[in-house]
Amino acid sequence: MSSETESAPEPGDVRQKALQEELRSLVDVVGPAPLVDLLLERAFQLNATDLHLDPMESGLRVRLRVDGLLHDVLDLPPGMTPQIISRLKLMANMDITERRLAQDGHISNATLRNQRDIRVGSGSTIYGERLVLRLMPDHSSYTRLDELGMTPEQIEEVQRHVRAPYGMILSVGPVGSGKSTTMYACLELLNDPTSSLVTIEDPVERRMSRVNQIQVDSRVDFGFVEALRGVLRQDPDVMMIGEIRDPETAHIGCRAGLTGVMVLSTLHANNTASTIDVFREFGIPPMFIADAVNCIISQRLVRKICQQSRESYKPDPAACAILGIDPESAGELIRGIPSDANFNTGYSGRTGVFEVLTVSRPVRDAILQGRSQDEILQIATEGGMCTLEQSIRRKVLAGETSLEEMHRMMAAYSV
Repeated sequence: MSSETESAPEPGDVRQKALQEELRSLVDVVGPAPLVDLLLERAFQLNATDLHLDPMESGLRVRLRVDGLLHDVLDLPPGMTPQIISRLKLMANMDITERRLAQDGHISNATLRNQRDIRVGSGSTIYGERLVLRLMPDHSSYTRLDELGMTPEQIEEVQRHVRAPYGMILSVGPVGSGKSTTMYACLELLNDPTSSLVTIEDPVERRMSRVNQIQVDSRVDFGFVEALRGVLRQDPDVMMIGEIRDPETAHIGCRAGLTGVMVLSTLHANNTASTIDVFREFGIPPMFIADAVNCIISQRLVRKICQQSRESYKPDPAACAILGIDPESAGELIRGIPSDANFNTGYSGRTGVFEVLTVSRPVRDAILQGRSQDEILQIATEGGMCTLEQSIRRKVLAGETSLEEMHRMMAAYSV
């Protein structure tokens, strides 16, 4: 067994304990504005996706979501809670006098010195007002398929479908699985000056040059359906629908994909084959599904083993059985060592795990015949599709992620 731990921090790294100490040292000496500014700056440096401010009886609990998990970074005294909440609500153009009803706000990148946009949501609890900030992705990162974690074969398959003149490409999975990021990467492939590209989103998550981006607004009855109808009268070549949530949006999207528009969208479904069942429940005829849908991408996000603090080990027979390898000839696996470099988790960063289903002739026939999702999945697998389980198994063997992450993903996948 071998191990390696680098104690020297990378330039610009912010460690959990150092962050906690830094923030605590400022609580009594600076006002809410500098404290909030520093907290947001550090959250961006840590690649956090969310910032939670939860009121408690003892004060305000501040947590960051890094690599999918929440971590405590600061506890503020009760006297500072109203000031911190009000400061953030002012930045987000929210009503600071309204503390009972839920509100939504937005902090622009101009306010944050061109870092990234932030979505802000507020809500009432028994101890006061709660805020959750969603830190939107960096516009310049994860813009290509090869940055997301797909295999070369999957990249080639998706690119082939993206280049088709029309049809639908769907990215499916649970909340927070990176679906929108994948669709943006597909949209980037199509971002050509000779094409008309339009997105309909709630909200706009990533600003893109040369793309007409529309944000729906339920307050004025301007939803996905209304936006879709308007966009289809404006000669689009490519249309990205932020999410298909209802039968009418699904029907309009399918019709657009059948009549010369490349449609990209996301959907909540457990895997590629179950997407067909969701469309069936929306009342879309099998022929429309079979002819409109080109490709379905199912995905999950898993944590990557920390590069600075890791060790190799020999897998036991049970682990070899799970990975489908011979215990006699098995090589070493990699796992992370919890340390201050990785929030004491052994992981740093995340990568995608993908399953790409092509609506081939056999799959199309199965859809038309009303076959079950299990039958469709079997047909696709026999045709060479790499399943989510096979994809993460490859990442474990390659030392990108751990066997424990594979267990965690598959347990959630089978629910």
